[in-house]
Amino acid sequence: MSGTLEGVPAGADVELALLVIDERGRPQRLLASSNLSGTSQALPFRLRFATEAFPAGARVELRGRASQSGQLILHLPAQRIDQPTSQALGQLQFVKAP
Repeated sequence: MSGTLEGVPAGADVELALLVIDERGRPQRLLASSNLSGTSQALPFRLRFATEAFPAGARVELRGRASQSGQLILHLPAQRIDQPTSQALGQLQFVKAP
């Protein structure tokens, strides 16, 4: 899966994770992850995962967060992933962390 991340400042550490989520919204299993560094420009990403590890009927989400100097500054609203196929997700916007 691929796309671009928007709104990430230069020097920020970005973590993306493809996760299996339980009925209470809690992560249960990591399917794939990636670490990137912010550049203040659109940040391209590519996340590879084993399609056979994608659980049929389970809720799978792409989640992300950005931190600077060890402090959480932004998060990516959860993106639901319904199928274990190659997908171009387009532009994904980071927002201020609560």
